[in-house]
Amino acid sequence: MRPQVLNLLVIFDHIMTERSITRAAERLAMTQPAVSNAVSRMRTIWKDELFVKDGRNIQPTSYAKDLWALVRDPLYQIEQAISPEVFEPQTAQRTFRVALTDLAVDSVWLSMRLFFQRHAPGINLYAIPYTIGKSQQLLDDAEVDLVFSARPAPPSNIFSSHLADIDYVCVMRIGHPLAGKTLTVDAFAQAEHLLVTLSGDSSGPTDEALSQLGLTRRVAMTVNNFSSAIPVILQSDLIAILPIETIDPQVADQQLWITKPPIHVADTVLSIWWHKRQDKDAGLTWFRENIVTVFLNNRDARRQAVLKVMN
Repeated sequence: MRPQVLNLLVIFDHIMTERSITRAAERLAMTQPAVSNAVSRMRTIWKDELFVKDGRNIQPTSYAKDLWALVRDPLYQIEQAISPEVFEPQTAQRTFRVALTDLAVDSVWLSMRLFFQRHAPGINLYAIPYTIGKSQQLLDDAEVDLVFSARPAPPSNIFSSHLADIDYVCVMRIGHPLAGKTLTVDAFAQAEHLLVTLSGDSSGPTDEALSQLGLTRRVAMTVNNFSSAIPVILQSDLIAILPIETIDPQVADQQLWITKPPIHVADTVLSIWWHKRQDKDAGLTWFRENIVTVFLNNRDARRQAVLKVMN
């Protein structure tokens, strides 16, 4: 392979990763015009448009996606073999993208920003919407660096690390007709329920647990994020099964009745995923270790505070 073509492939790889010529230029320590000129040469050599504008970003053509699928892993392996990455947080200029729910954003985002201000002022952190069905695709396409995943097991090209077991409580407003009483299975099944569903399904583990007892419930309303659940609960007679981590301790103490569910709802296993091509990425390893530490510390603190006021 001619050196000029290899250089173009390296630039192409950075553009595909960043989805931005400007950000690719920053990562490569090149000027934006120089990267744009390289793109022009790519288009001539490979006879394809490669990238089309999409607002402030760019989107790859089908040809570009197919080409990247072939070259991205070999390029990374060559780069690591020749010059293993050294990551210096204080001087690093980099953007990390993480797919996660609003629950996880609430748990770590502010703390990570404060951490970066002290230890890695050049690091950017972007939150990408999490959907269970797209976890692998987001990593395969390098649209994110990490995924906070609730899927039970990753595919073979994805590495993972257990993060936490998320357990559930039953939540209602303090003035709810069922508040202050022992919550029976029958009363629970007959109540009107709010369901948080990231997939859009109108049933979940709670329904599976009820069905084993020959019971069903009415899901009167669904929301697609955890932050919407508590405001609805506070202003209605709906009840919900929610992770403890989604509940503000101050709101719990003053406005909510929280109790154990009268049925066994299986814990959700939360893991952190990354693509095998980035397993030796020193920067991502540093970031992964720190975001996991922050998440677990913040989760434990909130969990203990809520348990203290739990009924």
